[in-house]
Amino acid sequence: MDALDRLYSSLDARPRPEEVAVLVGEANASLTRRDRAVINDVAAHAGRWQGLSGMSDDYARPVGATQQVAAVRAVFGVDGPAVDPDDPVSVLEFASLVGAEIGWDPEHTDFLADRLDRDARAAAGIELSKRRYNRRFRMLRRLSAKAGRLERAVALRRMTLLGSAGFARAIDRDRFRADVDAACFIAYYTARRKLRREFTLASRENPFDQVAKVLLDRCKARAGTDWAMIALACPTQEVLRRLTPAELGELLGRWSAATRTVAGALASQWRSAGIDRTTMVVRRGVDSSTWNALAGAYNAARTGWIACLHAAGLTELASPAWPGKAMRVMAGDLAGWHQASGGGLHPDTAVWARLPLPWEVLDGTATCTRHDVEAACREHGVDPEASGWTAPRTHRWITRFRPTPELVHGVSVSDPVWAMALRSAGVFSGKPLRTWVFGGQDALD
Repeated sequence: MDALDRLYSSLDARPRPEEVAVLVGEANASLTRRDRAVINDVAAHAGRWQGLSGMSDDYARPVGATQQVAAVRAVFGVDGPAVDPDDPVSVLEFASLVGAEIGWDPEHTDFLADRLDRDARAAAGIELSKRRYNRRFRMLRRLSAKAGRLERAVALRRMTLLGSAGFARAIDRDRFRADVDAACFIAYYTARRKLRREFTLASRENPFDQVAKVLLDRCKARAGTDWAMIALACPTQEVLRRLTPAELGELLGRWSAATRTVAGALASQWRSAGIDRTTMVVRRGVDSSTWNALAGAYNAARTGWIACLHAAGLTELASPAWPGKAMRVMAGDLAGWHQASGGGLHPDTAVWARLPLPWEVLDGTATCTRHDVEAACREHGVDPEASGWTAPRTHRWITRFRPTPELVHGVSVSDPVWAMALRSAGVFSGKPLRTWVFGGQDALD
């Protein structure tokens, strides 16, 4: 692949921004000397530690159903039909087709309640012993369960990418290659947005740094820039106001649909999470990673939706049903650090607890107007517009790039080899440490 293809592949992965900066320099031959100097200053950090990093350069990808499909083929003695083991729909269709031999229904897979007895098997013309029938039923049941887990994993990864890169993953390769300046900006800006959160008292860093500014300025300086493509990854007011009404309307619909879809997933997670809404401090056993991924996706979708409403001048249409933000959960040790440092809960937490749950507002079971959100913000000393509750947040400053830190569960470590050792031992994970044995001596107790 050439550099532009590798930039396109980065949209569905998690490379370090400095690595993307190297590809930008290779892909864009028209960079001015000044632009290249700014980009090279960042790209130079890609060789730090000889390019070694203990952190994954991708988001976790779902494990497909290859083994389960192979097991079903062996038990049923079939070679076809073709099936994509990474596609839950294809896997379930395969199970339904193969299961027709025993009258298997994917909607009724309970081993005790849904199996056919001897008389029912005879009436259906199934000439199998009870043992052979039961074995086939169990295999299909396991394959169906795997398809369900795969579907949830695929959806979670898609939503995670939505939260960190917008709709960049949906950009067509040919469209991406057709506008090199826009492609370079999208790839670099989304890489900055994908940076992992650090265990720190400071707020998250603004992704718009000096390289992002140089690349966006190049897009603004030339005619014919594909602003609709840029808006898929960067729906700021500066970008949205360059769209045609049709392009803005289409994007508004996409963000609205995404907001409702992720809100539905959040609602399901909320019912089983058992989170204290007043503090959002996580207790042991809560799946905080999934909640925070969904909350990030929801807030990103909601921000894109609100930004499009403002750009289109349609905020009054949505004012009668204005869902609030979703708060991420916080680890107890980080909450304790905040308290020991003289801080407390983020002011947005009180606003979140004061308002109806956002998914209940979106499905019509609760009422929350824009005025209600503004009143809740004022009650707790929060600026509703500057904080993003009722208006798209704006960043008027440019962050200065700093090399991507090597993190172990959010904690910065100075050396990637040491970081990999700490991660293997379970340090900073909140779980009991695993003992290392080196040369007959315990290296870590």
